[in-house]
Amino acid sequence: MRIALVHDWLTGMRGGERVLDEIAGLYPDADLYTLVHVPGSTSERIEARHIETSPLSKLPGVRRYYRVLLPLFPWAIRRFDLSGYDLVISCSHAVAKSVRTGPNTLHLCYCLTPMRYIWDQIDAYLGHGLLRSISAPLVSYLRRFDQRHSGAAAVTKFVATSTAVQNRIRRHYDREASIVFPPVDVDAYEVRSTSADTSTDAPYLLVGGFVPYKAEALAIEAFRNSSRTLLVVGDGPTRRELERAAPSNVRFLGHVGNNELRGLYADCRALIYPQEEDFGIIAVEAQAAGRPVIAFGQGGARDTVCDFRSNASPTGIYFDEPTPASLRAALNDFEANENAFDPKYIREWAQKFGKLRFCKNFQREVDKILELRNRL
Repeated sequence: MRIALVHDWLTGMRGGERVLDEIAGLYPDADLYTLVHVPGSTSERIEARHIETSPLSKLPGVRRYYRVLLPLFPWAIRRFDLSGYDLVISCSHAVAKSVRTGPNTLHLCYCLTPMRYIWDQIDAYLGHGLLRSISAPLVSYLRRFDQRHSGAAAVTKFVATSTAVQNRIRRHYDREASIVFPPVDVDAYEVRSTSADTSTDAPYLLVGGFVPYKAEALAIEAFRNSSRTLLVVGDGPTRRELERAAPSNVRFLGHVGNNELRGLYADCRALIYPQEEDFGIIAVEAQAAGRPVIAFGQGGARDTVCDFRSNASPTGIYFDEPTPASLRAALNDFEANENAFDPKYIREWAQKFGKLRFCKNFQREVDKILELRNRL
């Protein structure tokens, strides 16, 4: 079989690229298509294969501004003609799934999420003011394009990363999807504290991306006028503004290496997870280190975190409203019941999201559509 992989862009090693890396390992001879590729920005396994890029990738300095080229993404992705392939696997959170295929090409879309900035998180990205009004024609166009290339003639089968994404696929595309949880390198983390009752001096941890939907500001406000310590890891567009306004008990560490991050996970009192994620690899990483997660109870956290109030063996606790007050209430509940969280069980729970299980379950979904073709 001739197999092609499609990914929206290759400009860094984030959650989507980690997924692609595992898929690439399953299909080492597959060609790879993407809108923009910054050489050396992803894993060795991805960089080693034949990569075809769109004309957008040839623009000078495109790494710095590729996201503003969003209006050109539909044109660029449709320039790829993959009708000569037997199987196309798209790993999509924007337009990758809209690539051209032939009538005899099977297309499995591993949907990280439907485009969040035109669907479920449009408020976070565009707000309700002038930018939203100016963007309305573009949003309408992108929605029509997105739906037009999501039917059965374009995508043979959808596979979702979580229950939340499965529901979005049903709502926006009127398609059903299986669920295969993304791969997390749980073996890279270790449990340092086997005690359920962690020292009250241990800091809480927030790993941020500093883009609108990550909700770092909410978490920082929840720690204002508090004796608790919050360590904030990561960098991004809104970091400097948030750091200037943060209270003294909130410390910003910036970007840290993988080894340091593993240590921060293992030594924290709990991970603060204030955003609504499609799946949420960071929450699973913290649990792989045996640490509880205090999470906003929507999106992928509903799959990855076992809430204290509804599970005999909890791995975290939800807060119900996206407000500092709701998070503070969850912190109080957590600290009042801290001995209910068993680090060994928390790690055992996280292991269900490991790489080997992903590869096995993903290959099963590919086999299903190959069997479908064999029956035709």
